[in-house]
Order: sequence, then C-alpha cells, then structure tokens
Amino acid sequence: MPRANRYYLPGHIWHITQRCHKKEFLLKFAKDRNRLRYWIFEAKKRFDLSVLNYTITSNHIHLLILDRGTNEIPKSMQLLAGRIAQEYNHRKNRKGAFWQDRYHATAIDTGSYLAQCIVYIDLNMVRAGVVQEPHQWQWCGYNEIQFPPERYKIIDSNTLMKLFNVKNFNEYQILHRSWINNKLQEINLQREASWSSCLAIGGENYINKINNQLNIDSRYKTIIKDNEIFKLEEQTSAYTHVFNV
Repeated sequence: MPRANRYYLPGHIWHITQRCHKKEFLLKFAKDRNRLRYWIFEAKKRFDLSVLNYTITSNHIHLLILDRGTNEIPKSMQLLAGRIAQEYNHRKNRKGAFWQDRYHATAIDTGSYLAQCIVYIDLNMVRAGVVQEPHQWQWCGYNEIQFPPERYKIIDSNTLMKLFNVKNFNEYQILHRSWINNKLQEINLQREASWSSCLAIGGENYINKINNQLNIDSRYKTIIKDNEIFKLEEQTSAYTHVFNV
C-alpha cells in the first residue's frame, strides 16, 4: 500500500511524536534531554511556537502544539531535531540517523478531547513504569504547568487559558490536576496508541472536517467511533505526517 501524501493543514492543534532511530535510547542521559528542551524553547522564541504540553522520554518526544498558520511547526521540528542530532553525534563521535523516519502529527479537537490528549502526554512515564507520579519526571510540561519556572518557559499558558475558558492560570492548574488525579485512579494505565497514530481525534463534526480537508484516497483512511471519540485512521505506515518539510 503506498504511503499517503503529506499535507499542511493550518489552524489545528497537533499532537506530534518522533522516535529515536530504531527506538534506541539516545535520549537516556539528562544532558541530552536538557538540550532538547533548550531547543524546544529556542523554537518557541524564534518561530513563536505555541506549545501546550510536551514530554521528552529516553527514546521519543511528545509535543502538543497549536498551529498559528505561519509554517512554524515544520521550521521548529527541523531546528530541534537537527540540532540535537548534530550535538549528540559530535559528542559521541557518531555517524548516522538520530531520528526514526519523519515525525507523526495527529490533529486534536478542542474541549474534552484536548484534555484527554494532555493527560495522555503527562502520564507517559507513569505508564512506562519509570515514575509513579508525573511530577517525578523532570522533562515534561506537567511540571512547568504546576510549578511554573521564572525563566525559559515553554508552555503557552495564555493559549491554554483561552482554550479552556478560564480566567487565570491558577484555575487551569486546578483543572489540570483534577484530570491527572482522576486518570491515576484507574487500576491499569495502558498506552492508547490512537493518540500517536491516528490522523485526527475528536468529535464527529471535527473528524468529518479533517477528513474532507485531507486529500487522501478514501481507500487509505477510515473513520472509527470508539465510545464518544471519533478517530480518523490512516491505512498506511504508522508514522507519516501531514506537514510539508
């Protein structure tokens, strides 16, 4: 089955994932995760990247981004992926690919769907069994949301407040903590692959809109309803994306 063409759809929220080459733990050292976080901050500064959440693990990254329609996502991904690869290979006297193929982007609807995606990202290392609480992992948006730093902020707090219709950031922090606490009550936290593999997740109207905008042959995409969530799935490689780079 041929790989789907890549398309650029401005104005949406995107959950972006990118894995290290062959799923190797190339980000296992804190110094490399710190450098990658630095380059995310630089992308925010240089390209006005609106980051709503993120997690840097030992072998992949999650970024939740509101696209402002200025081509900032491809430019940002090129910057941070390229720079961390150059730095790592230089330090290790290593050659070859750092990242596994292209990054994948899933369009995320607003409201409860966005909240669920935020929680999914926050609990990545909890699901992996590395930590018991998200605050115990330093390289994540959870800590920045709940304990905002004075400098080098990555999270776009103003946009989060607008998206969830709260008057101040303290209200959002309370809301955010309640989502996490409720999810942590579940007996078994399992990976929900759809958040990292679908073309889009959201309500029925949203999914139909994305489906119409993406000029992909109907043979290679399908809409699935999973309880109250609609998913637009791609019937090709699990890690394609919809940005021209």
